[in-house]
Amino acid sequence: SFMYGELTDKKTIEKVRQTFDNYESNCFEILLYKKNRTPVWFYMQIAPIRNEHEKVVLFLCTFKDITLFKQPIEDDSTKGWTKFARLTRALTNSRSVLQQLTPMNKAEVVHKHSRLAEVLQLGSDILPQYKQEAPKTPPHIILHYCAFKTTWDWVILILTFYTAIMVPYNVSFKTKQNNIAWLVLDSVVDVIFLVDIVLNFHTTFVGPGGEVISDPKLIRMNYLKTWFVIDLLSCLPYDIINAFENVDEVNDCSLPQFKRIILTKDSFRSLSNNGAFLIPFQGISSLFSSLKVVRLLRLGRVARKLDHYLEYGAAVLVLLVCVFGLVAHWLACIWYSIGDYEVIDELTNTIKTDSWLYQLALSIGTPYRYNTTGSGQWEGGPSKDSLYISSLYFTMTSLTTIGFGNIAPTTDGEKIFSVAMMMVGSLLYATIFGNVTTIFQQMYANTNRYHEMLNNVRDFLKLYQVPKGLSERVMDYIVSTWSMSKGIDTEKV
Repeated sequence: SFMYGELTDKKTIEKVRQTFDNYESNCFEILLYKKNRTPVWFYMQIAPIRNEHEKVVLFLCTFKDITLFKQPIEDDSTKGWTKFARLTRALTNSRSVLQQLTPMNKAEVVHKHSRLAEVLQLGSDILPQYKQEAPKTPPHIILHYCAFKTTWDWVILILTFYTAIMVPYNVSFKTKQNNIAWLVLDSVVDVIFLVDIVLNFHTTFVGPGGEVISDPKLIRMNYLKTWFVIDLLSCLPYDIINAFENVDEVNDCSLPQFKRIILTKDSFRSLSNNGAFLIPFQGISSLFSSLKVVRLLRLGRVARKLDHYLEYGAAVLVLLVCVFGLVAHWLACIWYSIGDYEVIDELTNTIKTDSWLYQLALSIGTPYRYNTTGSGQWEGGPSKDSLYISSLYFTMTSLTTIGFGNIAPTTDGEKIFSVAMMMVGSLLYATIFGNVTTIFQQMYANTNRYHEMLNNVRDFLKLYQVPKGLSERVMDYIVSTWSMSKGIDTEKV
């Protein structure tokens, strides 16, 4: 009776009293008050509990909040409000009620549908039925988690890493000047990435509310706003444009490395008719050759997938090591480009003896030499394989702060680059190798917990002098249970 109030129906109160007095089973819709004097509608069920002598010993009363299905209550706090305002307040206050309701037997619950229930179209199935069915999508739309899309994404990731490794190497070492095989391979990779752009226009994505978006218009707008421009720039056919870089061979000009030849007044007059036009074209071609580095924007595809694997300690460790190796590879390509640019002085056509390339050539027995009878240019020097290995060796020793000094910067450009590389290396070293201990602790956290639990059990058995046979059974039970559950608290899950 302490929950009754001024709005509680007097006839319903009398029916409740008679039900208790007569030891009957009955149900009511009654308005009761909370401790803070907030009125709430309840569906109340009374059931008498009898003992073996058929004597009622207690009553079981069940209350279900049905405020959401009743007309909004006009109490002191809502006097003067419109009916819509009271309706909104009742819906907001009772939002959690939907999660508490259980399906009621229609034979037991008979009440008229209120206006609110009609507005919300709440029938017998109040809670949504979750089914293990794939969302229905249009025929030309691909689910982002289907087997085909998952396989395709792995292919794209592999080709992305291929691009990240080969593009800087080819730009720096100029390995694809006349190699048709490399040109065809890169063209095929470009075509695959163009196909990926088309597929992204027809692939579902997860919306901000966690829902799967399969509307073609929304998919197109989302892709255009996010990754389309970057993907398009990384897929332009720079190799096909750059295929004309060696047009001097078509014109049969003896200028394989134009930048390393001194053009005097007399020689310029003799070349003006057949080779002078190559100078501006060489600059444009070099520009397109450098633009191939834009393909590194494809690494954005890796960033899209990182969140799926960052929860695994081993995956993070492998990822950090790959990042370290990739940065070392890029810096090695830049280190060689600096040496290749500075080893020969273009103004005097002489070789710089303080360049690291010249010192390396002397140390391994392949020095540079000037061909005065043939092409009239510098020849010799280490092979490209040896140059790349030496460049990678230097960047690795610098990034890991080891630095043996047998390959060292000597010119101003090399020293500036080395300073920048040391700054990058210190950050990488602290970030990657400083987290290795934490990663391994996370990987072995379960194992440490297992051994700690075993030690605690052994100490307990020893302290209470449990018999040997029972102790062995206890330990066997713990070990076998752990092997099945792997330390997971199944009840908590």
